[in-house]
Amino acid sequence: MTKARLHVVTLGVSDFARSVRFYQDLGFERRLQATGDQIAFFDAGHMIISLFRWDELAADAHVLAEPRPRAFRGITLAQMCRTDKCVDALMTRALAAGATLLKHAQKTEYGGYSGYFTDPDGHAWEAVRAPGFELAADGSVSLPE
Repeated sequence: MTKARLHVVTLGVSDFARSVRFYQDLGFERRLQATGDQIAFFDAGHMIISLFRWDELAADAHVLAEPRPRAFRGITLAQMCRTDKCVDALMTRALAAGATLLKHAQKTEYGGYSGYFTDPDGHAWEAVRAPGFELAADGSVSLPE
């Protein structure tokens, strides 16, 4: 049996162009641009973030597009950082790109440091330095056994 992997996270977005700009401003590199304004793919370091119009994503998945959730969806995306300063810089960059602040970066009870923001469609992101997570030189993350 093949080991389970997560390769792509697709986010439903209401304003495609705004969301593409937001993720580019966060520093994600858009790839496979032949898809034009239908779907956007971003290199997320051993994973892909894709942006798809909310209604089209719902139709593709055969789920109702309405009502759209207005509150926390029970999922967060995270970018790991090596230092608290890196967390603060990511938070600053996200807010400058148009993110909404959920929680200022602060020390955590588990010995880390994290803050939260949302993208323009309310998808929650965490900027985090967490003990036990190891970041390789290429930015990939691993956990000890």
